[in-house]
Amino acid sequence: MRREAVGRFRAVATLGLVSLLSSVPLVPAAGQSLTVVSWGGSYGRAVNEGANIPFTEATGIRIALEAYNGGLAQIRAQVDFGSIHWDVVDLEMADAVRGCDEGLLEPIDIDDLPPGPDGTPAADDFVAESHTDCGVGNLYWSTVYAYSEENFPGEAPATMADFFDLEKFPGRRGMRRVPQVNLEFALIADGVPLEDVYATLETPEGLDRAFAKLETIKDEVVWWEAGAQPPQMLADGEVVMSTAYNGRIFNARILENQPFVIVWDGQLLDVGQLGIVAGTPRLEDALRYVAFATSAESLARIGRRISYSPARRSGTPLVTTHVVAGIDMEPHLPAGAGNADRALRYDWAFWVDNQDELNERFSAWLAR
Repeated sequence: MRREAVGRFRAVATLGLVSLLSSVPLVPAAGQSLTVVSWGGSYGRAVNEGANIPFTEATGIRIALEAYNGGLAQIRAQVDFGSIHWDVVDLEMADAVRGCDEGLLEPIDIDDLPPGPDGTPAADDFVAESHTDCGVGNLYWSTVYAYSEENFPGEAPATMADFFDLEKFPGRRGMRRVPQVNLEFALIADGVPLEDVYATLETPEGLDRAFAKLETIKDEVVWWEAGAQPPQMLADGEVVMSTAYNGRIFNARILENQPFVIVWDGQLLDVGQLGIVAGTPRLEDALRYVAFATSAESLARIGRRISYSPARRSGTPLVTTHVVAGIDMEPHLPAGAGNADRALRYDWAFWVDNQDELNERFSAWLAR
């Protein structure tokens, strides 16, 4: 069945990419559209302006953009019931791999994607860690923590340990209501070297250590679920610092003039992927979209609107300056020089293997 699916993919991919790269614009049938699911907010706007609108201009295919908070539950329900209304989904890496293993996503062969602007084959242009059997890398992003300068006029937080230090920096913290990232941050704050974090989490003692560290601030945590919440929580004074997606904090500071500061120490660096929901009747158009949205030019247009690094090597030099503010984007990119020096690379394989068990333990811990 997998060989048959790959064969079906190759047939439509060839047609889709030839059409995409043709100099003659495609004119779709009346009413032709795709539903693309992403993370909403400032990131969703960047994707819409950087990829979706240009795709519609090039192909005539309309994009209906929906927002979600991650996970596979909605994709699984659509596939199980055979009622597919999502076509392309912006996924976290662990979800993309799990979704592929469960047959929830269509296979995608990187060799069928267009080359870079200089002719470099896609397989060499994409960063190796960014593509899997059913996912195509789009952007490097990171979970950091941030604070408002107004809350710390004197000494300010600078390390991951400071986030957990309620005595030195009192006040409520914001954290995403999931175990991933929080467990890694807890171990970093507790002194575990970056290179040993996942090996430590693989042990019962290491997990106990991470939960024990989280316990030290549990009573002061405000839990968030959507990426738009941390900047709002900081702006409202609901928390004095919060974990957050780096791009959301960047946009709040640059476009909304919020006095927010990112602490890059211990950032969890991850790369997102675009995946296609298995069984979509719009597979050919979905493939066209993935090829277009993960081109170097599209990724750079997004990166000029929100501070995420392209997963294509050829895309990074195209990012240059912010499309509105005009500032140099390189110092603000999570995978850029300097910012990545104290970064922990997200180990999606660990979370593929341990997600269900740690979700249960985290939920039980929250309920205590």
